[in-house]
Amino acid sequence: MDKVGTDPITAQEFSPRQNAVLEQALRLLVEGGEKALTTSGLARAANCSKESLYKWFGDRDGLLAAMISFQQSKVRTFEKAGDRVTAPQLVDHLEVFAHDLLDVLAGDVSLALNRLAIGQASRDGSKLGNLLLERGRRQIDKRARGLIEAGRRCGYLRFDDLEDAYRSFYGLIVSDLHVRMLLGEAQTKDFSARARKAVAAFLTLYGTEKVHSEKGGKTA
Repeated sequence: MDKVGTDPITAQEFSPRQNAVLEQALRLLVEGGEKALTTSGLARAANCSKESLYKWFGDRDGLLAAMISFQQSKVRTFEKAGDRVTAPQLVDHLEVFAHDLLDVLAGDVSLALNRLAIGQASRDGSKLGNLLLERGRRQIDKRARGLIEAGRRCGYLRFDDLEDAYRSFYGLIVSDLHVRMLLGEAQTKDFSARARKAVAAFLTLYGTEKVHSEKGGKTA
C-alpha cells in the first residue's frame, strides 16, 4: 500500500465493517505470509474497495498497526482508573487477562506476526517489530498495570515497584511458552489451568492477607 496522509485509527474506534476487514487481513497473513497481504488481495478478500482501505488504514504500516491494535484489544482487563474492585473481582480480572494473553500469544496470527517481525529485524527501515511493541505489547502492559495498581489501591496487593510486580505476573503467565511456540512446538490451546495457576502464584508473592481472606474459594 502506498503512503497517504491518513492517521491510523485506534482499536477502540474500529467499526464492525473495519473489524471484518482486519480479520480478513489477518487471515491472509496467516495463510499466505507477507506476500499475500496486498491492497488488491485484501480488497478482494474483504469485498471492499482499495479506496476504503486507504481511507481507513492509510499506508501498509497503518494497516499493520491496525491489525496489531485489533489483536491486542482481544486481551481484556480492568481499565477504569479509580474504580474499586472486590477480591473476587480482582481474581476474576487477573484470570481473564492471563487466559486472554495466552490465547492471543498462542494464536496463529500472533505467531505469524512475530515470526515476520523476527525475519525483518535485520532489514533497514523495518518497522514491524516496533509496531508490535508500541501497538501491541505496550498497550497490553499498560492496561494490566492499571489492574494491578487497582489491586494495590484496594489493599489486596502489596509491592514497592509496579513494574517489577507486573513483570513477575507476565513471567508467571507466559514463561518460555511463546518462544517454544515460535520455534514450532505444539501446545494445548486450553489455557484455563495455566491462567489459574499463574494468578495463584502471583497472589502468593504479592497478595495481602486481605485478598486471601476475602477471595473465597476462587483460586487454589
